[in-house]
Amino acid sequence: MREEVIGAFEGPGVSPNGVSPFTGAPHDLWPGEGPERDGRRLTAAAVLVALVEHGSGMTVLLTQRTETLKSHSGQISFPGGRRDTPDGSPEETALREAEEEIGLSRRQVELVGRLSTHDTGTGYRVIPVVGLVAPPISLVPAPAEVAEVFEVPLDFILDPANHTMETRVLGGVRRETQVMRHDGNFIWGLTARLLKELSDMLRR
Repeated sequence: MREEVIGAFEGPGVSPNGVSPFTGAPHDLWPGEGPERDGRRLTAAAVLVALVEHGSGMTVLLTQRTETLKSHSGQISFPGGRRDTPDGSPEETALREAEEEIGLSRRQVELVGRLSTHDTGTGYRVIPVVGLVAPPISLVPAPAEVAEVFEVPLDFILDPANHTMETRVLGGVRRETQVMRHDGNFIWGLTARLLKELSDMLRR
């Protein structure tokens, strides 16, 4: 599976969608803030889509955010966050945030590429960075941010039957959103969309 994952991407630092649908400008400019949307300037951010290479098969590393966070509390997400000024690339942001949030050493991550850049309704331009992780890994979640770290088998994510669309009320508006359920965990929104994109890329 390792060769299939590496072959599905064009290499570290390369996104499959290079142009913003809103501005026509390069979609993954870095550093710098995104364009204004709905009167707000988008904040640059990155997440790490970590594929753990267990002998029994690959898994995808996910976190559940604590209930005390101001935004996206309790939701399931990838480790990541907004760009800090010293970060020279989305890769630096994703690796730094993974170290801070769950104690994953960047030395254990082999970068292979990026998924599509996404602009969120909460004001972020998110660049997902994909990397292979060599076990064993010893993770230490930051208690103020991460309630739990868990893994979902890649085979489960690759099964199209496990990706569905549901209607949810978000900000008082009914919206269709991507969802996935696994072992009692409800994954939705951007995280579910990225897992669906990962599945589509690898199945191609």
